[in-house]
Amino acid sequence: MDLNSIEEYLGFGEGAVPSDGIGGMLKTRIEDFRVEEVAATPALDPKGRFTVVRAILTNWETNRYLKRLARACGINRNRIFASGLKDKRAITTQILVIDAHQKKVEAVNIPDSILEVLGRTHQKVGMSDHDGNRFAITVRGCVDKQGNPLDGKEAMRIVHKILDDMAQRLGRDFFPNWIGPQRFGSTRPVTPEVGRAVVAGDFEKAVNLYLGMAGLNDGEETDALRTMWRETQNPEKCLEIIPAHLGFERSMLESLAGKPDNWVKAYKTMPPSLQLLTVHSLQSLVFNHAVAGRLTAGIGLADPEIGDLVAPVHANGRIDVGKMAEVSETNLERCKRNCRLGRLSVTGPLPGRDAKLASGKIGEIEAQAMVTTDVHEVDWQVKEIPRLTTSGTRRPTTVTFREFSVEEVPELFDTTLSKRWEEGPKDGDRWHPEGANLRMKFTLPPGTYATVLMREFMRSPLDHY
Repeated sequence: MDLNSIEEYLGFGEGAVPSDGIGGMLKTRIEDFRVEEVAATPALDPKGRFTVVRAILTNWETNRYLKRLARACGINRNRIFASGLKDKRAITTQILVIDAHQKKVEAVNIPDSILEVLGRTHQKVGMSDHDGNRFAITVRGCVDKQGNPLDGKEAMRIVHKILDDMAQRLGRDFFPNWIGPQRFGSTRPVTPEVGRAVVAGDFEKAVNLYLGMAGLNDGEETDALRTMWRETQNPEKCLEIIPAHLGFERSMLESLAGKPDNWVKAYKTMPPSLQLLTVHSLQSLVFNHAVAGRLTAGIGLADPEIGDLVAPVHANGRIDVGKMAEVSETNLERCKRNCRLGRLSVTGPLPGRDAKLASGKIGEIEAQAMVTTDVHEVDWQVKEIPRLTTSGTRRPTTVTFREFSVEEVPELFDTTLSKRWEEGPKDGDRWHPEGANLRMKFTLPPGTYATVLMREFMRSPLDHY
Protein backbone atom coordinates (compact mmCIF):
# COMPACT_ATOMS: atom_id res chain seq x y z
CA MET A 1 0.00 0.00 0.00
CA ASP A 2 1.08 3.59 -0.66
CA LEU A 3 -0.18 6.54 1.39
CA ASN A 4 -3.09 7.29 -0.94
CA SER A 5 -4.32 3.70 -0.94
CA ILE A 6 -4.01 3.54 2.85
CA GLU A 7 -6.17 6.66 3.18
CA GLU A 8 -8.72 5.10 0.85
CA TYR A 9 -8.62 1.81 2.77
CA LEU A 10 -9.15 3.66 6.07
CA GLY A 11 -12.17 5.49 4.66
CA PHE A 12 -10.87 9.04 5.03
CA GLY A 13 -12.66 11.56 2.85
CA GLU A 14 -11.33 14.84 1.51
CA GLY A 15 -12.39 16.84 4.55
CA ALA A 16 -15.46 18.57 5.92
CA VAL A 17 -15.10 21.59 3.62
CA PRO A 18 -13.17 22.30 0.39
CA SER A 19 -9.69 23.61 1.19
CA ASP A 20 -6.03 23.05 0.36
CA GLY A 21 -5.17 23.55 4.02
CA ILE A 22 -1.85 24.75 5.41
CA GLY A 23 0.20 21.58 4.88
CA GLY A 24 2.99 21.08 7.39
CA MET A 25 4.03 18.21 9.62
CA LEU A 26 3.35 17.20 13.22
CA LYS A 27 5.64 15.72 15.88
CA THR A 28 8.92 17.06 14.49
CA ARG A 29 9.77 17.46 18.17
CA ILE A 30 8.33 15.33 20.95
CA GLU A 31 7.44 18.55 22.78
CA ASP A 32 5.34 19.68 19.81
CA PHE A 33 2.51 17.30 20.74
CA ARG A 34 1.13 17.60 24.26
CA VAL A 35 -2.01 16.00 25.62
CA GLU A 36 -3.41 16.27 29.13
CA GLU A 37 -6.27 14.10 30.26
CA VAL A 38 -9.20 16.02 31.73
CA ALA A 39 -10.36 13.76 34.53
CA ALA A 40 -11.45 13.86 38.14
CA THR A 41 -9.16 12.09 40.58
CA PRO A 42 -10.82 8.93 41.96
CA ALA A 43 -12.10 9.34 45.52
CA LEU A 44 -9.10 8.93 47.81
CA ASP A 45 -9.09 6.79 50.94
CA PRO A 46 -5.95 5.87 52.94
CA LYS A 47 -7.38 2.35 53.30
CA GLY A 48 -8.02 1.95 49.58
CA ARG A 49 -6.68 -1.10 47.74
CA PHE A 50 -5.30 0.80 44.73
CA THR A 51 -2.63 3.47 44.27
CA VAL A 52 -3.59 6.51 42.20
CA VAL A 53 -0.91 8.35 40.21
CA ARG A 54 -0.68 11.16 37.72
CA ALA A 55 1.65 9.87 34.99
CA ILE A 56 3.61 12.25 32.77
CA LEU A 57 5.13 10.29 29.89
CA THR A 58 7.55 11.45 27.22
CA ASN A 59 7.64 9.44 23.98
CA TRP A 60 5.92 6.39 25.47
CA GLU A 61 3.15 4.39 23.79
CA THR A 62 0.63 3.77 26.58
CA ASN A 63 0.39 -0.02 26.38
CA ARG A 64 4.18 -0.43 26.26
CA TYR A 65 4.62 1.86 29.23
CA LEU A 66 1.99 0.05 31.30
CA LYS A 67 3.70 -3.26 30.58
CA ARG A 68 7.01 -1.78 31.77
CA LEU A 69 5.32 -0.27 34.83
CA ALA A 70 3.70 -3.59 35.74
CA ARG A 71 7.09 -5.29 35.60
CA ALA A 72 8.59 -2.60 37.83
CA CYS A 73 5.76 -3.05 40.36
CA GLY A 74 5.96 -6.86 40.22
CA ILE A 75 2.36 -7.26 39.11
CA ASN A 76 0.41 -8.43 36.07
CA ARG A 77 -0.29 -5.80 33.42
CA ASN A 78 -4.02 -6.39 33.92
CA ARG A 79 -3.74 -4.83 37.40
CA ILE A 80 -3.09 -1.34 36.01
CA PHE A 81 -6.09 0.68 34.91
CA ALA A 82 -6.19 3.64 32.53
CA SER A 83 -9.09 5.42 30.85
CA GLY A 84 -7.37 6.14 27.54
CA LEU A 85 -4.49 5.31 25.20
CA LYS A 86 -2.32 8.28 24.25
CA ASP A 87 -0.03 9.10 21.34
CA LYS A 88 3.56 7.84 21.52
CA ARG A 89 5.66 10.69 20.14
CA ALA A 90 4.24 13.19 22.59
CA ILE A 91 4.26 14.40 26.17
CA THR A 92 1.15 12.98 27.81
CA THR A 93 -0.44 13.37 31.23
CA GLN A 94 -3.08 10.98 32.58
CA ILE A 95 -4.45 9.30 35.70
CA LEU A 96 -3.49 5.65 36.36
CA VAL A 97 -4.87 3.34 39.05
CA ILE A 98 -2.41 0.63 40.08
CA ASP A 99 -3.22 -2.50 42.08
CA ALA A 100 0.04 -2.37 44.02
CA HIS A 101 1.29 -1.06 47.34
CA GLN A 102 2.02 2.65 47.38
CA LYS A 103 5.63 2.16 48.46
CA LYS A 104 6.27 -0.10 45.45
CA VAL A 105 4.87 2.52 43.12
CA GLU A 106 6.90 5.29 44.78
CA ALA A 107 10.07 3.26 44.17
CA VAL A 108 9.46 2.98 40.40
CA ASN A 109 12.05 4.75 38.25
CA ILE A 110 11.36 4.43 34.52
CA PRO A 111 13.18 6.72 32.07
CA ASP A 112 11.21 9.55 30.45
CA SER A 113 8.33 9.29 32.90
CA ILE A 114 7.17 10.92 36.12
CA LEU A 115 4.73 9.25 38.51
CA GLU A 116 3.10 11.64 40.97
CA VAL A 117 1.45 9.53 43.68
CA LEU A 118 -1.89 11.08 44.63
CA GLY A 119 -2.98 8.53 47.26
CA ARG A 120 -5.06 5.38 47.65
CA THR A 121 -8.53 4.57 46.34
CA HIS A 122 -11.12 1.81 46.21
CA GLN A 123 -12.06 2.78 42.64
CA LYS A 124 -10.74 1.52 39.32
CA VAL A 125 -10.97 3.52 36.11
CA GLY A 126 -12.17 2.14 32.79
CA MET A 127 -11.74 3.11 29.16
CA SER A 128 -13.16 6.57 28.39
CA ASP A 129 -13.95 7.30 32.04
CA HIS A 130 -12.25 10.69 31.67
CA ASP A 131 -14.07 13.84 30.54
CA GLY A 132 -11.80 14.69 27.62
CA ASN A 133 -8.29 15.61 26.55
CA ARG A 134 -6.61 19.01 26.34
CA PHE A 135 -4.16 19.37 23.45
CA ALA A 136 -1.36 21.76 22.50
CA ILE A 137 -0.09 20.79 19.04
CA THR A 138 2.49 22.50 16.86
CA VAL A 139 2.43 22.08 13.08
CA ARG A 140 5.73 23.04 11.44
CA GLY A 141 6.66 23.96 7.89
CA CYS A 142 3.31 25.23 6.59
CA VAL A 143 3.07 25.41 2.78
CA ASP A 144 0.53 25.97 0.04
CA LYS A 145 -0.59 23.15 -2.24
CA GLN A 146 2.43 23.68 -4.52
CA GLY A 147 4.85 23.38 -1.60
CA ASN A 148 5.69 27.08 -1.32
CA PRO A 149 6.27 28.28 2.26
CA LEU A 150 3.40 30.13 3.93
CA ASP A 151 4.04 32.97 6.34
CA GLY A 152 2.32 32.97 9.70
CA LYS A 153 -0.31 35.56 8.77
CA GLU A 154 -1.46 33.64 5.70
CA ALA A 155 -1.41 30.26 7.48
CA MET A 156 -3.60 31.61 10.28
CA ARG A 157 -5.96 33.20 7.74
CA ILE A 158 -6.45 29.76 6.14
CA VAL A 159 -7.08 28.13 9.53
CA HIS A 160 -9.74 30.70 10.41
CA LYS A 161 -11.34 30.32 6.96
CA ILE A 162 -11.62 26.54 7.50
CA LEU A 163 -13.11 27.17 10.97
CA ASP A 164 -15.74 29.49 9.50
CA ASP A 165 -16.57 27.09 6.66
CA MET A 166 -16.94 24.14 9.05
CA ALA A 167 -19.19 26.24 11.27
CA GLN A 168 -21.46 26.99 8.32
CA ARG A 169 -21.63 23.39 7.17
CA LEU A 170 -21.59 21.47 10.47
CA GLY A 171 -22.31 24.01 13.20
CA ARG A 172 -20.00 26.15 15.33
CA ASP A 173 -17.10 24.15 16.82
CA PHE A 174 -18.11 20.86 15.16
CA PHE A 175 -15.93 18.66 12.96
CA PRO A 176 -16.28 15.18 11.38
CA ASN A 177 -15.74 12.45 13.96
CA TRP A 178 -13.50 10.25 11.78
CA ILE A 179 -11.65 7.55 13.71
CA GLY A 180 -7.99 8.51 13.43
CA PRO A 181 -5.19 6.62 11.70
CA GLN A 182 -3.53 5.58 14.98
CA ARG A 183 -6.56 3.35 15.71
CA PHE A 184 -5.58 1.31 12.64
CA GLY A 185 -1.80 1.45 12.78
CA SER A 186 -1.24 4.63 10.69
CA THR A 187 1.18 3.72 7.89
CA ARG A 188 1.01 0.03 8.87
CA PRO A 189 -2.76 -0.54 9.10
CA VAL A 190 -2.40 -4.01 10.54
CA THR A 191 -4.82 -3.70 13.46
CA PRO A 192 -8.14 -4.06 11.58
CA GLU A 193 -6.81 -6.96 9.52
CA VAL A 194 -5.77 -8.75 12.70
CA GLY A 195 -9.28 -8.06 13.99
CA ARG A 196 -10.76 -9.48 10.80
CA ALA A 197 -8.84 -12.71 11.36
CA VAL A 198 -9.90 -12.80 15.02
CA VAL A 199 -13.64 -12.53 14.31
CA ALA A 200 -13.16 -15.25 11.67
CA GLY A 201 -11.56 -17.48 14.32
CA ASP A 202 -8.28 -17.65 12.38
CA PHE A 203 -5.71 -16.89 15.07
CA GLU A 204 -2.83 -18.26 13.01
CA LYS A 205 -3.53 -15.59 10.41
CA ALA A 206 -3.96 -12.96 13.13
CA VAL A 207 -0.53 -13.68 14.59
CA ASN A 208 1.12 -13.96 11.17
CA LEU A 209 -0.27 -10.56 10.22
CA TYR A 210 0.81 -8.90 13.45
CA LEU A 211 4.34 -10.27 13.15
CA GLY A 212 4.81 -10.13 9.41
CA MET A 213 2.76 -7.37 7.78
CA ALA A 214 5.08 -4.75 6.29
CA GLY A 215 4.72 -1.04 7.02
CA LEU A 216 5.78 2.03 5.05
CA ASN A 217 8.05 3.56 7.71
CA ASP A 218 9.12 0.65 9.90
CA GLY A 219 12.89 1.07 9.60
CA GLU A 220 15.52 -1.45 8.49
CA GLU A 221 15.63 -3.59 11.64
CA THR A 222 11.85 -3.92 11.87
CA ASP A 223 11.59 -4.61 8.12
CA ALA A 224 14.18 -7.38 8.49
CA LEU A 225 12.21 -9.00 11.32
CA ARG A 226 8.91 -8.92 9.47
CA THR A 227 10.53 -10.26 6.31
CA MET A 228 12.18 -13.11 8.22
CA TRP A 229 8.87 -14.05 9.83
CA ARG A 230 7.06 -14.10 6.50
CA GLU A 231 9.80 -16.22 4.93
CA THR A 232 10.61 -18.64 7.77
CA GLN A 233 7.97 -18.47 10.55
CA ASN A 234 10.85 -19.47 12.81
CA PRO A 235 10.38 -17.81 16.21
CA GLU A 236 13.89 -18.65 17.45
CA LYS A 237 15.59 -17.01 14.46
CA CYS A 238 13.31 -14.00 14.69
CA LEU A 239 14.10 -13.59 18.39
CA GLU A 240 17.78 -13.30 17.48
CA ILE A 241 17.20 -10.15 15.40
CA ILE A 242 14.12 -8.55 16.94
CA PRO A 243 14.55 -4.84 17.78
CA ALA A 244 14.28 -4.00 21.47
CA HIS A 245 11.23 -1.75 21.03
CA LEU A 246 8.99 -4.52 19.63
CA GLY A 247 7.94 -5.87 23.02
CA PHE A 248 4.55 -7.26 21.95
CA GLU A 249 6.11 -9.08 19.00
CA ARG A 250 8.77 -10.49 21.31
CA SER A 251 6.13 -11.89 23.66
CA MET A 252 4.33 -13.53 20.72
CA LEU A 253 7.56 -15.08 19.43
CA GLU A 254 8.54 -16.38 22.87
CA SER A 255 5.11 -17.97 23.21
CA LEU A 256 5.44 -19.64 19.80
CA ALA A 257 8.95 -20.83 20.62
CA GLY A 258 7.51 -22.69 23.61
CA LYS A 259 4.27 -23.85 21.96
CA PRO A 260 4.65 -23.55 18.17
CA ASP A 261 1.06 -24.35 17.19
CA ASN A 262 -0.81 -22.53 19.95
CA TRP A 263 -1.81 -19.45 17.99
CA VAL A 264 -4.51 -18.39 20.45
CA LYS A 265 -1.98 -18.38 23.30
CA ALA A 266 0.43 -16.32 21.20
CA TYR A 267 -2.28 -13.81 20.35
CA LYS A 268 -3.30 -13.54 24.01
CA THR A 269 0.20 -12.37 24.97
CA MET A 270 -0.98 -8.95 23.79
CA PRO A 271 -2.57 -6.78 26.51
CA PRO A 272 -6.35 -7.28 26.73
CA SER A 273 -6.89 -3.67 25.68
CA LEU A 274 -4.88 -4.23 22.50
CA GLN A 275 -6.72 -7.48 21.79
CA LEU A 276 -10.00 -5.58 22.03
CA LEU A 277 -8.58 -2.80 19.88
CA THR A 278 -8.05 -5.21 16.98
CA VAL A 279 -11.79 -5.93 16.87
CA HIS A 280 -12.73 -2.31 17.50
CA SER A 281 -10.51 -1.13 14.64
CA LEU A 282 -12.37 -3.41 12.23
CA GLN A 283 -15.65 -1.86 13.39
CA SER A 284 -14.01 1.56 12.96
CA LEU A 285 -13.32 0.92 9.29
CA VAL A 286 -17.05 0.62 8.70
CA PHE A 287 -17.78 3.85 10.56
CA ASN A 288 -15.22 5.82 8.55
CA HIS A 289 -16.53 4.48 5.25
CA ALA A 290 -20.10 5.29 6.31
CA VAL A 291 -19.09 8.89 7.07
CA ALA A 292 -17.23 9.12 3.75
CA GLY A 293 -20.27 7.67 1.98
CA ARG A 294 -22.51 10.40 3.35
CA LEU A 295 -20.15 13.14 2.18
CA THR A 296 -19.72 11.54 -1.24
CA ALA A 297 -23.51 11.39 -1.62
CA GLY A 298 -23.78 15.07 -0.68
CA ILE A 299 -25.51 14.24 2.62
CA GLY A 300 -24.49 16.25 5.65
CA LEU A 301 -23.10 14.86 8.88
CA ALA A 302 -24.73 17.21 11.35
CA ASP A 303 -28.31 17.58 10.09
CA PRO A 304 -30.31 14.33 10.28
CA GLU A 305 -32.09 12.77 7.30
CA ILE A 306 -35.12 10.50 7.33
CA GLY A 307 -33.89 7.06 8.35
CA ASP A 308 -31.01 8.36 10.47
CA LEU A 309 -30.53 7.16 14.03
CA VAL A 310 -29.98 10.03 16.46
CA ALA A 311 -28.95 9.85 20.12
CA PRO A 312 -28.99 12.28 23.08
CA VAL A 313 -25.67 14.00 23.83
CA HIS A 314 -24.41 14.28 27.40
CA ALA A 315 -22.50 17.33 28.68
CA ASN A 316 -19.15 15.51 28.27
CA GLY A 317 -19.84 14.79 24.59
CA ARG A 318 -20.77 11.13 24.96
CA ILE A 319 -24.03 9.88 23.48
CA ASP A 320 -26.71 7.75 25.11
CA VAL A 321 -27.09 4.87 22.65
CA GLY A 322 -29.76 3.37 24.87
CA LYS A 323 -32.10 6.24 23.93
CA MET A 324 -31.58 6.33 20.17
CA ALA A 325 -34.49 7.29 17.93
CA GLU A 326 -35.09 6.86 14.23
CA VAL A 327 -35.74 10.03 12.27
CA SER A 328 -39.07 10.02 10.42
CA GLU A 329 -41.19 12.56 8.57
CA THR A 330 -43.07 13.38 11.76
CA ASN A 331 -40.03 14.13 13.94
CA LEU A 332 -37.54 15.35 11.30
CA GLU A 333 -37.75 19.07 12.05
CA ARG A 334 -37.63 18.50 15.79
CA CYS A 335 -34.55 16.27 15.44
CA LYS A 336 -32.86 18.84 13.18
CA ARG A 337 -33.46 21.58 15.73
CA ASN A 338 -32.08 19.49 18.61
CA CYS A 339 -29.04 18.44 16.58
CA ARG A 340 -28.23 22.09 15.84
CA LEU A 341 -28.57 22.87 19.54
CA GLY A 342 -26.19 20.03 20.41
CA ARG A 343 -28.81 18.03 22.30
CA LEU A 344 -28.91 15.21 19.75
CA SER A 345 -26.29 13.79 17.42
CA VAL A 346 -26.52 11.96 14.12
CA THR A 347 -24.78 8.59 14.49
CA GLY A 348 -22.92 6.13 12.31
CA PRO A 349 -22.41 2.37 12.71
CA LEU A 350 -19.86 0.45 14.73
CA PRO A 351 -21.21 -2.96 13.68
CA GLY A 352 -21.55 -6.01 15.89
CA ARG A 353 -23.70 -9.00 16.67
CA ASP A 354 -26.81 -6.97 17.58
CA ALA A 355 -26.08 -3.65 15.90
CA LYS A 356 -28.85 -1.72 14.19
CA LEU A 357 -28.33 0.13 10.93
CA ALA A 358 -30.18 3.23 9.78
CA SER A 359 -32.98 2.88 7.23
CA GLY A 360 -33.77 4.44 3.86
CA LYS A 361 -30.95 6.04 1.87
CA ILE A 362 -28.78 6.39 4.97
CA GLY A 363 -29.21 2.69 5.63
CA GLU A 364 -28.11 1.95 2.07
CA ILE A 365 -24.93 3.99 2.62
CA GLU A 366 -24.20 2.13 5.86
CA ALA A 367 -24.88 -1.24 4.25
CA GLN A 368 -22.52 -0.35 1.41
CA ALA A 369 -19.84 0.56 3.96
CA MET A 370 -20.23 -2.96 5.38
CA VAL A 371 -19.75 -4.42 1.90
CA THR A 372 -16.82 -2.14 1.06
CA THR A 373 -15.00 -3.24 4.21
CA ASP A 374 -16.06 -6.88 3.67
CA VAL A 375 -17.76 -7.37 7.02
CA HIS A 376 -21.32 -7.80 5.74
CA GLU A 377 -21.26 -11.54 6.56
CA VAL A 378 -19.30 -11.34 9.83
CA ASP A 379 -21.20 -12.56 12.92
CA TRP A 380 -18.75 -10.90 15.38
CA GLN A 381 -18.77 -13.97 17.65
CA VAL A 382 -15.30 -14.85 18.99
CA LYS A 383 -15.75 -18.30 20.50
CA GLU A 384 -12.09 -18.77 21.50
CA ILE A 385 -12.05 -15.47 23.47
CA PRO A 386 -15.68 -14.61 24.33
CA ARG A 387 -14.83 -11.21 25.85
CA LEU A 388 -13.88 -10.05 22.32
CA THR A 389 -17.39 -10.72 21.04
CA THR A 390 -19.07 -7.38 20.40
CA SER A 391 -22.73 -6.48 20.14
CA GLY A 392 -21.92 -3.27 18.24
CA THR A 393 -22.93 0.31 18.93
CA ARG A 394 -23.21 3.74 17.27
CA ARG A 395 -20.85 6.73 17.20
CA PRO A 396 -21.57 10.44 16.58
CA THR A 397 -20.78 11.50 13.01
CA THR A 398 -19.67 14.90 14.28
CA VAL A 399 -18.10 16.03 17.54
CA THR A 400 -17.34 19.35 19.24
CA PHE A 401 -14.03 20.95 20.04
CA ARG A 402 -13.70 23.62 22.75
CA GLU A 403 -11.28 26.34 23.83
CA PHE A 404 -9.68 26.57 20.38
CA SER A 405 -6.80 28.99 19.80
CA VAL A 406 -4.05 29.31 17.20
CA GLU A 407 -0.81 31.29 17.38
CA GLU A 408 2.44 31.53 15.49
CA VAL A 409 5.49 30.09 17.24
CA PRO A 410 9.15 30.73 16.36
CA GLU A 411 11.36 28.39 14.40
CA LEU A 412 13.63 26.24 16.55
CA PHE A 413 17.29 25.47 16.07
CA ASP A 414 18.17 22.59 18.37
CA THR A 415 19.11 18.93 18.30
CA THR A 416 15.68 17.59 19.23
CA LEU A 417 14.20 17.89 15.74
CA SER A 418 13.27 14.61 14.08
CA LYS A 419 15.58 12.96 11.58
CA ARG A 420 12.94 13.42 8.90
CA TRP A 421 12.92 17.18 9.46
CA GLU A 422 16.71 17.34 9.34
CA GLU A 423 16.77 15.43 6.03
CA GLY A 424 14.39 17.93 4.40
CA PRO A 425 11.24 17.45 2.28
CA LYS A 426 11.11 14.50 -0.12
CA ASP A 427 8.96 13.90 -3.21
CA GLY A 428 5.33 13.73 -2.14
CA ASP A 429 5.92 15.64 1.11
CA ARG A 430 3.98 18.78 1.87
CA TRP A 431 6.10 20.85 4.22
CA HIS A 432 9.05 23.24 3.98
CA PRO A 433 11.56 24.25 6.68
CA GLU A 434 10.94 27.93 5.88
CA GLY A 435 7.17 27.62 6.32
CA ALA A 436 5.32 29.05 9.31
CA ASN A 437 4.98 27.16 12.58
CA LEU A 438 1.56 27.29 14.27
CA ARG A 439 0.49 26.04 17.69
CA MET A 440 -3.14 25.06 18.09
CA LYS A 441 -4.78 24.42 21.45
CA PHE A 442 -8.17 22.79 21.97
CA THR A 443 -10.08 20.32 24.13
CA LEU A 444 -11.83 17.23 22.78
CA PRO A 445 -14.25 14.69 24.27
CA PRO A 446 -12.90 11.19 25.06
CA GLY A 447 -12.61 8.86 22.08
CA THR A 448 -12.03 11.76 19.68
CA TYR A 449 -8.83 12.14 17.65
CA ALA A 450 -6.79 15.35 17.66
CA THR A 451 -5.05 14.29 14.45
CA VAL A 452 -8.44 14.20 12.72
CA LEU A 453 -9.10 17.84 13.63
CA MET A 454 -5.54 18.77 12.61
CA ARG A 455 -6.09 17.01 9.30
CA GLU A 456 -8.99 19.37 8.57
CA PHE A 457 -6.58 22.30 8.82
CA MET A 458 -3.48 20.71 7.28
CA ARG A 459 -4.64 18.38 4.45
CA SER A 460 -1.14 16.87 4.46
CA PRO A 461 -0.30 13.26 3.47
CA LEU A 462 -1.10 10.61 6.06
CA ASP A 463 2.48 10.17 7.25
CA HIS A 464 2.75 13.86 8.25
CA TYR A 465 0.68 13.30 11.40
